[in-house]
Parts: sequence; C-alpha cells; structure tokens
Amino acid sequence: MNSIEMLATLFGWCSVINFGIIMLGALLFGVFHEGGGKLSAKMFGVTKEEAKATIFHVFQQYRLAFVFLNVVPYIALEIMT
Repeated sequence: MNSIEMLATLFGWCSVINFGIIMLGALLFGVFHEGGGKLSAKMFGVTKEEAKATIFHVFQQYRLAFVFLNVVPYIALEIMT
C-alpha cells in the first residue's frame, strides 16, 4: 500500500464483499429458519434451539466485526483524504 487512497480503496472493497456475505447469510437464515440448526444440532450433539441461538450469535458477532474492522477504518480514511 503506497498511499492512503489505496488503503481506503482496499477497505472499501472489503466492506462491499463483507456486506454481500452478510446479506447472503441473512437471506439464508431467513429462508432456512425453520429447518436451520438441525444439521448443526446433530453434528455437535446439542438441541436444535441451542444450535439456532449459536448460529444467530455468531452472525451478530460477524456483523460487529464487519463494522469495526471494515466500515470504521474506511470512514476514517475517507475523512483523512
């Protein structure tokens, strides 16, 4: 990375890609909400409700990481330029 503009571009594209992953995850979670967690419950030996809660919790953590590790640095770099 030679300049702040290139770094801002990198964080911008990372944000776009991660936003797409979040939208895909939300879509899949919505579509497979009823059947979701059944396979995970069998694989890890937990109840279906625990598996669904864990999947939702991990999804929430991914969203937070996306904001703090992609969006915030992108905004800060754009302010700097």
